[in-house]
Amino acid sequence: MKIPFVSFKPMEKELDKDLVAAFKRVYARSWYIEGVEDEAFEKAFAEYCNVKCCVGVGNGLDALMLALKALNIGPEDEVIVPSNTYIATALAVTYVGAKLVFVEPDIRTFNIDPSKIEEAITSKTKAIMPVHLYGQPCDMDPIMEIANKYNLYVIEDCAQAHGATYRGKKIGSFGNASGFSFYPGKNLGALGDAGATVTNDEELAKKVRAFGNYGSDYKYHHILKGNNSRLDEMQAAFLSAKLPHLERMNEERRRIANKYLTGINNSEIVLPYVIDGVVPVWHIFGIRCKKRDDLEKYLNENGISTNKHYPIPMHLQECYKDLGYKKGDFPIAEEISATQLSLPMYYGMTDEEIQYVIDVINSFEG
Repeated sequence: MKIPFVSFKPMEKELDKDLVAAFKRVYARSWYIEGVEDEAFEKAFAEYCNVKCCVGVGNGLDALMLALKALNIGPEDEVIVPSNTYIATALAVTYVGAKLVFVEPDIRTFNIDPSKIEEAITSKTKAIMPVHLYGQPCDMDPIMEIANKYNLYVIEDCAQAHGATYRGKKIGSFGNASGFSFYPGKNLGALGDAGATVTNDEELAKKVRAFGNYGSDYKYHHILKGNNSRLDEMQAAFLSAKLPHLERMNEERRRIANKYLTGINNSEIVLPYVIDGVVPVWHIFGIRCKKRDDLEKYLNENGISTNKHYPIPMHLQECYKDLGYKKGDFPIAEEISATQLSLPMYYGMTDEEIQYVIDVINSFEG
């Protein structure tokens, strides 16, 4: 049996008519930037996230970067980020000129460890950027308590967590602002690059929108030194077609994850840990294994495609060698990078495929 790491075909087959209709609607209107589709999606996604405002932007990285800029975070400021995440989180901080301050994750959840945040705070710290990695919500109560104690901004990186909840509240509604990616592989994905910044602060939303529109509040009037980062009408229309199905498709991911969690029984495998009070959306189902490379080879030889998220931790990436970190500086992030393996997880996996993955993993001896 051949099982891809991800496949869009089952979802696209179901939504084919809606997506084609969305394309035709935009094409017939001949209006491609900042139009009715963008406005409609922003309204719908804000309501979905239980926030007041949503600003469509070009991608998830820009969603974070523009939020930082709108909060006046820049040179001489420090931003706390997890040492284990995708590099876009770090790049958003770098692009506004602020200093990255890495904090280790909880190895059980892969998310930033709240108990380690306070010791990283200095007089220059301006914000904490928790990342809801793999669709697993961070432990937000202690994070918000620390932020309130030290008067820090919180910018949530929700790129992988569309629809996840923490103690009954939607991820993306905790911080001063939150960034979402709608990259095609995300739980809510466009058919190209797209993103959004969401917030309950209407003035902040206006500033994010201006920054993403060349710093302009109205045509040819530039109040800020901005960027070009806007959600185009076509992608907004595709996202509007998909959004009504997101909860149902997330529930299917949870069903698949539950089968993995209850079915995988191999002493070589460490399964993901879910903290109390959260409902993940399982963008990625990441396990750990000391013999990760052998396991990956074994699965691939048996027709199961896998991925590694992420094999080189941020502090050891060549682009950040100027920060002066060395191997051993963030051992938990390094341990995760060396042992993490992502299993197939996508809407439309059959029970037969899920069971095959479980059976092959359970037969692995290392």
